[in-house]
Amino acid sequence: MKRMLGMAVILGGLSLAGCAGGGYSYYATTAPPPVRIEARGIAPGAGYVWIDGYWVRTHGQWVWVPGHYEVRPRERAVWVRGHWDHTSRGWVWTPGRWA
Repeated sequence: MKRMLGMAVILGGLSLAGCAGGGYSYYATTAPPPVRIEARGIAPGAGYVWIDGYWVRTHGQWVWVPGHYEVRPRERAVWVRGHWDHTSRGWVWTPGRWA
């Protein structure tokens, strides 16, 4: 399970590498499927926050990157979920971030 989660995170990171900084955005020509409802389970410890899963477009197909728990970087940090928006150029991904 940990290996699969690790691969999903790597896959998601590689597919979204152009989204961070530099003004690059990732566009898709088709709408992403509906967001999946995931079982969260119990947080592994104090200070962990659930990061929702999301869809990425890889090799012409939509691939689900599962949600996971992550340690909060600062005491009052809040996770702002990533999302897909429809624009005149197609569907654009705005990655999640800590606020």
